Amino acid sequence: MRSRIEGRTSSARCKIVQAAIHLYGEIGHKKTTVADIAQHLSMSSANVYRFFPSKRSIEEAVVAELLDETVSAAAEAARTQGPALQRLAAILKAIADCNEGRSAMHRRAQDLVALAVRQNWTVVLAYHDKIRGLLRPIIGTGQARGELQGGSPTALTCCLLEAMDVHLNPSRVGAATLRPSFEEMLRFCTSALRRAPSLQPAKVIPHGQLRAG
Repeated sequence: MRSRIEGRTSSARCKIVQAAIHLYGEIGHKKTTVADIAQHLSMSSANVYRFFPSKRSIEEAVVAELLDETVSAAAEAARTQGPALQRLAAILKAIADCNEGRSAMHRRAQDLVALAVRQNWTVVLAYHDKIRGLLRPIIGTGQARGELQGGSPTALTCCLLEAMDVHLNPSRVGAATLRPSFEEMLRFCTSALRRAPSLQPAKVIPHGQLRAG
């Protein structure tokens, strides 16, 4: 019985979030009211408030839903096989592509995501933790295999994300600023992460052999 109730609650919450995403994409989150969402679902506002205590809680759920799509794409990319740098590049490309795609599909909803990022909403902080959680073990494995330079995997993860922020940050999508392309920035970052080959020490020729030659 309890599982059926929880299932209906989850289904209702999902429908409300999807309705909100649709309306936010059409008219923007600022103009969309709880009454609009309720009307779209042919239910009362009071019924919407049974599942979400406020409009802000709906907005947080919407942002979480949109960012979870990015996490899913990044997690799928993380499962690819190959050298660490190749796997890292696949994850970063998946994130950048999701940001660009979201901007095109949900142009007005993207404004809400950008706002949440700028204000460090809890759902955004959780999103950042998930992305770091995907990158950090790959960097650690790359170090163990001698593919990447040494240092704290956590620090290198943060450096990588900071360097790529202009292409990964949802609040900077489409920013009209002079910036390197994704490929240029990625080459710069992977070059910095790649472990330099060890230089073999010069062979010392004994003095006697040198004179004899």
